[in-house]
Amino acid sequence: MSLTEQLKEILYKQGAVLVGIGDMRQVRECRFPVGVSVAVPLPKHVVRDLKTAPTKEYYELYGSLNSRLNTIVKAGEAFLKELGYDAWAQTTERVKVNEENRSELPHKTVATRAGLGWIGKNCLLVTPEYGSAIRLSSLLTDAPLECAEPILKSQCGGCTLCVQNCPAGALAGTLWEAGMERSKIVDVDSCYRKQKEIMYANTGIDTDLCGRCFAVCAYTQKYLKQEEK
Repeated sequence: MSLTEQLKEILYKQGAVLVGIGDMRQVRECRFPVGVSVAVPLPKHVVRDLKTAPTKEYYELYGSLNSRLNTIVKAGEAFLKELGYDAWAQTTERVKVNEENRSELPHKTVATRAGLGWIGKNCLLVTPEYGSAIRLSSLLTDAPLECAEPILKSQCGGCTLCVQNCPAGALAGTLWEAGMERSKIVDVDSCYRKQKEIMYANTGIDTDLCGRCFAVCAYTQKYLKQEEK
């Protein structure tokens, strides 16, 4: 079994549902040559509820999935370090977000480089399998892993469901390309203000969560219509 296969097996055993590996050498914010992206989907009933309004269940799930992802990427980091490679799991306690709600290296950047999906008109990662109904994390390393082809352009086409349904009217409807400024896709300030307003009105919780833009996504809807295995 190759090093890449061994790592993926560990990540899947820890609970990852999607795993991708990407070449990060063209990403100036990354000091590692390789990025590993992992994703877990949100339960379908939670996503369906978000088409109406955010819920306390979504808020609680948000935290529990982040904890699960932390465990997954830390297991990958430990495995690679035991073999003598440098590795850095981008866990929630390590990733710092600035006053513009930006992290130095977003998980979704690693995910596009790893071929898991593209940035949608909702400014979130869109995967073919689950739409944007996922939580992401990532792991950076210098290990010689086999990399997938990056996805460098949007595959949203003419769909504007997220744009039409954004409560803040914050989405521009722009088709993403790698390297594009976030401001060309979304008005972040309007988005976060409306998220806090909606979340507090519906749950009494003062935080910035909404979810409608990914709940209505056409790719998310395909996931919701799949029969449970």
